[in-house]
Amino acid sequence: MKINDINILYVDDEQNNLISFKAVFRIKYNIYTAISGEDAIKVLKDNPINIIITDQRMPQMTGVEFLENILGEYPDPIRILLTGYADMNAVVDAVNKGKIFHYLSKPWNEEELDMTIIKAFEIYKQKIEEREMNKTLSVSNEQLEFLLRQKLLS
Repeated sequence: MKINDINILYVDDEQNNLISFKAVFRIKYNIYTAISGEDAIKVLKDNPINIIITDQRMPQMTGVEFLENILGEYPDPIRILLTGYADMNAVVDAVNKGKIFHYLSKPWNEEELDMTIIKAFEIYKQKIEEREMNKTLSVSNEQLEFLLRQKLLS
């Protein structure tokens, strides 16, 4: 996968932040944006997302609540939490409940966020490759068990 094949969903309740993020990263990555957790779920249903970056403080649903809600149905995307507040409880919740990969403070630093995205995508690729290898191993194991049973029966 090339770097410009990375699909990122950025969730923030502030329209200006969505516009800024898209302006900075749209050339390098495929950017999807959502103004709320509810809108983000709609984006996830229609698009293959590799990385989710979400603001913590949003009305209706916090970033951690959003990440926790989607974990069962969308376990693969790597999660990054942004917050403008030094709220350690949110960070602890994000790690424990939302399974985040990384936490960054707002306003985000473009270079730091870009490096975090690249690292997150490496983790994403490893996760997918590991699942594929496990699937292949499982099939091979089933075939070996079948051959062993055949051998024992003959």
